[in-house]
This record gives sequence, C-alpha cells and structure tokens, in this order.
Amino acid sequence: MPSPVFQPAPQVATAAYHVQRSLRHCLSTVAELLYDSGHVLETLTLPQRGLTQRELNQLSAQHNHWQACQQVLEESGAAEFNDYHRLVLTAMGREMMFDMFGQGAADCA
Repeated sequence: MPSPVFQPAPQVATAAYHVQRSLRHCLSTVAELLYDSGHVLETLTLPQRGLTQRELNQLSAQHNHWQACQQVLEESGAAEFNDYHRLVLTAMGREMMFDMFGQGAADCA
C-alpha cells in the first residue's frame, strides 16, 4: 500500500495551491522588476502611492514578464487601481508581500 505522503492532493487543494503559488511568484517577480527599474516596494504597497499608467507602460516595455504578472495580480484581487488611477496592492496583496519579504521591507518609514 502506498504511503499517504505520496498520495495526490485533492483537486480543490491543488488548484488553490497553484493559484497561490502563481500569485506569490508574480509578487516576487514584480518586486524584482520594480527594484531593477528604480522603484521601491512602497510604490505598490502604500494605497496612496501606486504606479501611473505611464510607469506601467514603461515597465511593460522594459520587462517581458511585467504585463503577465500585472494581469495575475489584478485578476486574483491582489492589485487594483486606486482613486488616483494608480496600480496598488490590495490588503490581501500587501499581506502576501509582507509575508514574503517582511513588514520592514515594504512598509512606510
């Protein structure tokens, strides 16, 4: 009899796992691309800041993966446009970012 450790996870758990894994991968990629482009995490993590459409266009032009990650963040509810029409992380997106990089790495000084 096979060990329960090697039993496949139920389909629902597997789907949720893959969505969260994809979201975490995109958050990590976005953080790296922001730094590479001279931005800081606060650009996305502070609700009153955010990335303008011009900045988003520049990031898309500079980095092949930006647009796909932005789409994943928006569709998952981890990012949205604020009242100033700038892309920012939602509470869920900020929580995941802080979980991955630490509160001190991405909060307001």
